[in-house]
Amino acid sequence: MTPEDTIALYKQVFTSDQGEQLLEDLGVRFCENSSTFSPDPHETAYREGQRTVVLFIKSMLRDRKQIEDMIDNE
Repeated sequence: MTPEDTIALYKQVFTSDQGEQLLEDLGVRFCENSSTFSPDPHETAYREGQRTVVLFIKSMLRDRKQIEDMIDNE
């Protein structure tokens, strides 16, 4: 699967009405816009890992040029 195919799949899934609702739920559930801090550093790392997945999904929905630049820089 090419990077373009992958991007198209993310857009197909997460730009539908249901996909947008799901992505909103994931953002709330996994602290997209709030602190992931915990007194336990392992818990903080775990929560930050969950948050990173949501941020990655949203990054796949951004402008195609931004995504291509991200892929080129990996």
